[in-house]
Amino acid sequence: MFSKVLIANRGEIALRILRACKELGIQTVAVHSTADADAMHVRLADESVCIGPAPAKDSYLNIPSILAACEITGAEAVHPGYGFLSENSRFAQILEEHNIAFIGPSSHHIDIMGDKIEAKRTAKELGIPVVPGSEGGVTDDGEAKRIAQEIGYPVIIKAASGGGGRGMKVAKNEKEISVALSTARTEAKAAFGDDAVYIEKYLGKPRHIEVQVLGDGKGRAVHLGERDCSLQRRHQKVWEEANGPSITPEERESIGMICANAVAKMGYSGAGTVEFLYEDGEFYFIEMNTRLQVEHPVTERITNVDIVYEQIRIAAGMEMTVKQEDVQFWGHAIEVRINAEDPETFAPSPGTISYYHPAGGVGVRVDSGVYQGYKIPPYYDSLIGKLIVHGRTRAECLQRLNRALDEFVVDGVKTTLPLFRKLIKEPDVIAGNYDIHWLEKYLGM
Repeated sequence: MFSKVLIANRGEIALRILRACKELGIQTVAVHSTADADAMHVRLADESVCIGPAPAKDSYLNIPSILAACEITGAEAVHPGYGFLSENSRFAQILEEHNIAFIGPSSHHIDIMGDKIEAKRTAKELGIPVVPGSEGGVTDDGEAKRIAQEIGYPVIIKAASGGGGRGMKVAKNEKEISVALSTARTEAKAAFGDDAVYIEKYLGKPRHIEVQVLGDGKGRAVHLGERDCSLQRRHQKVWEEANGPSITPEERESIGMICANAVAKMGYSGAGTVEFLYEDGEFYFIEMNTRLQVEHPVTERITNVDIVYEQIRIAAGMEMTVKQEDVQFWGHAIEVRINAEDPETFAPSPGTISYYHPAGGVGVRVDSGVYQGYKIPPYYDSLIGKLIVHGRTRAECLQRLNRALDEFVVDGVKTTLPLFRKLIKEPDVIAGNYDIHWLEKYLGM
């Protein structure tokens, strides 16, 4: 096991990783920008190193500074969390070259799954069901029209690199395909420096279902069930559940084992999430995230598996503590992301938290890195924290979430708490009757 781990992230996820390290007896190194000098993970770490000024490109994305921090402190491994450098294959490769363990998959697997076209091709080869569409990148109108004609309209054009809804356009008919293709390529180039795009069948009312997997890099893997992340705004998740309200135990076992077998064949190491669109009982692969997910706590609650603990063990070359036959799914869990945003316009609301009282009680978990008096900087993601609740049934879980939302108080900045207090009373949400478009329709977007 490692004796010292550097945490190359900030906020609640840095604190989550720090706690897992401490429970494993591992010394921790927090890196931070000048804006995060008073952050909670910096206060609680055994050591801390300032790696640059506030802008992320000069600090949390500054690979030479993070590498220097490793050398100064003698850190043997780096946990990247999510976002920032977590899916940067060059970063993983540089660490490997300096004999510093990257707590995540190999740079090779990050590269494969980071390219959406190659990821889809690989998934298909591994027996994972995929959305009908182009076999590779599409560059001209004629080819786009031919493919769209074969799979049927409407179609969606997506950037091969990146995500978050950028470089993504829908064409409902042949008249729209040229403009959609041109616009998607332009956006993809501007956002990701790569104008490669591909075409897929556009599904009308799908749910967003993702399967959590763990691989040991030696040909063994397990799945920890699925999460439903369909409540989204502009392709950004705001509410996640496990298990999925629409998934049967038989479907869970089937798609779970397909994913576990696939990552085992790949020789994949660490935590990963295989993401699908789900409609009419069918799963369609869209991408694989080669990192820890923001919403991992809901899976931890229903399986009692510490995913970060397993990540660290795997990276250290140790065996996973969990076997597939030991994985049991108990109860239901929901996570809501509490952001420092205006609940109506979703404009960021940085500032000082004048009063902070997180919810508590049976079945309630709060992952947050803020405290009363903490100043939320304007430079990064607006996440204040994640409220996770667990119950024996989905109905009990919803009741507990309702209670916890009433208890949660954040003053001094605007937050998305009022939005969740409304959603928890919506009949469709109570019934679990929603798809990836539901929230935007509800918000009138």
